[in-house]
Amino acid sequence: MAADGGSSSLVLPCAFSPKSHQYLALCAQDGRLRIWNTDSKTLNQEYVPSAHLSATCTCIAWGPCRTAKEGPQRKKRKSEATQVAERPDLLALGRGHSGGVHSVRWHPVEALLYSGSEDTHIVEWDLQTGKTRCKWKADRGPVTSLCVSPDGRLLLSAGQTIKMWDLETKEVYRRFTGHSTAVTTLCFATTRPPDSDGLYFLSGAAHDRLLSVWQVRSDGKDKNSVVSFTLTDEPQHIDLISSDSKEEAVRLAVVCKDGQLHLFEHFLNGPCKKPLSPSCSVQVSGVGAKGSEGDTPVPVPLLAAALGSDKQGLSLAYGHHLQPVIERVVLNTAERHVCLVRDVQATLTLSMDTTVSKVKTPVVNASVKVLAPGLPGHRAPLKAGPVESQKRKPDSGTKEMSIEERLGEIDLSTARGGKKGQKAALSLQTDSYAVLLVQGLESKDNQILNKVFQTRKEALIKNTVARLPIPAVLPLVEELTKRIQGHPYTAVLLVRWLKAVLLLHTSYLSTLPDLVSQLGVLYHMIEGRVKMLHKLTRLHGKLYLLMSQVAAGESVHRVTDVDHTAKLVYEEESSDEEEGSGDEGIPEEDSDNWEEEEGMEDEASNKEVKAEEGEDEEMNEESKEVNGDSDLEPENESEEE
Repeated sequence: MAADGGSSSLVLPCAFSPKSHQYLALCAQDGRLRIWNTDSKTLNQEYVPSAHLSATCTCIAWGPCRTAKEGPQRKKRKSEATQVAERPDLLALGRGHSGGVHSVRWHPVEALLYSGSEDTHIVEWDLQTGKTRCKWKADRGPVTSLCVSPDGRLLLSAGQTIKMWDLETKEVYRRFTGHSTAVTTLCFATTRPPDSDGLYFLSGAAHDRLLSVWQVRSDGKDKNSVVSFTLTDEPQHIDLISSDSKEEAVRLAVVCKDGQLHLFEHFLNGPCKKPLSPSCSVQVSGVGAKGSEGDTPVPVPLLAAALGSDKQGLSLAYGHHLQPVIERVVLNTAERHVCLVRDVQATLTLSMDTTVSKVKTPVVNASVKVLAPGLPGHRAPLKAGPVESQKRKPDSGTKEMSIEERLGEIDLSTARGGKKGQKAALSLQTDSYAVLLVQGLESKDNQILNKVFQTRKEALIKNTVARLPIPAVLPLVEELTKRIQGHPYTAVLLVRWLKAVLLLHTSYLSTLPDLVSQLGVLYHMIEGRVKMLHKLTRLHGKLYLLMSQVAAGESVHRVTDVDHTAKLVYEEESSDEEEGSGDEGIPEEDSDNWEEEEGMEDEASNKEVKAEEGEDEEMNEESKEVNGDSDLEPENESEEE
């Protein structure tokens, strides 16, 4: 049974079929539920959300196989003699929850099914009618886990607290508290009746590295867990072989979130103070990159495990949810730690000879030119001609064309003919561009994408983006974001495509719930380049100023030789010439007269110099008398006194 709901679970559900472990039910990241055959290691059945499931699976539970109703007997063939009468049923249930389903459990005896949901309710389903039989509120919060007792009388539910319900009266039988987070695992460990103090069950919670074991006592003093099993991480998958008596030990296999498997074996007979460590821990490692000295081991996560009938037998599923590796191993449980080295890639590799391909290569005549596969609604212009029904003859000039040859036939260049030819080529080319762009995005062919992104016409870009299907818009934005981070020349061309996408498909992008994470890289890149624009502008201005000064300095020619000759002489007429012109009739004086006059002037100047010297001497004598200085001797001075 696979349940689906509106809320998706972080843990992908997986479970082995009970008893024989012949099948493995696994839900992958793509939302598909796959049933693998553990004997042949092949895919047995696949359920797709769009065709079989109404939503992504959130929990899986294997139910008991019921015998089909016997009809009129007929004689069986020899090939049908070995078929098994028991077949699993596929059920379709109605709506009973208003929230996502977290857990489903089958009733071991009756045709009943129990489901716990996000809406805090438990629903009891009648499998014969496919309708709800009973519905009641179980907790204040979501019901995260359920478990039905082996005798079918009690039901465990976990929300904020663990409650045990009496299925006949739908009343609470016991309450258990001890987990601070949501309980994700509930499982009965014994098949004893609750009145004998021998009924035990275990529980595991999110972000908890312990598995707690609870005892249902007749006196009601069962508020605390009696045994704890230590783990390395949060438990994700549990397989348990219950005990029927005190002398039989409980065997437990727990797969943790870190991908390790822990095996426990314990006799449940009262409380145990110390937490129990695993008797054996199993881890799978693959072969990594090859080095010069040896291979580097890489841990491979375990997905699920199932205990066999013997103590050493074990069924393991490891690897990836899309293609798991299923193996049955025999372990030496005497060792505390076991590491299984497996080459996962070599195990999953399929030879090309054994694989069967359903893709048929079309046979194309040599005279036919393949343009491009069309989008829905696209019709290429066809030439009307006589239709002749001809049968294909073998080896009649036909050949198979590969995808590379067909892509080579596609002509992306615009026609350089007249206006009519250009318009016809443009309409066909726009449609071809949209087809090629979708093909390039799906196949991630850089050659096709480069040819499409090299166009510079705005109208062609807008028409191509407008014709894109909605699922191709987000891959186109991611491809443009990756390419814009490259060379600036290519970024100039790709910005036009990004502008067209944002203008034409903004309404679709705004409806995406994770739009921030999808466009975060583009936003940070644009913001980083805008921040650098101011700095680059300042640097450009400084470099331009420097280069202009250097150019101006080189253009100035230095003056080496100065030419003293006058290039232009301007003579102004003076008044002296006019006066000279009136004295032309006066006779000139002799040169002797000029000499006598010069001699007289010299004598007069000498007399003036002597007179000035005499005056200077008189002034010096007067100053000496005033200061009391004289040329007389001191004796003469006394005589005078």
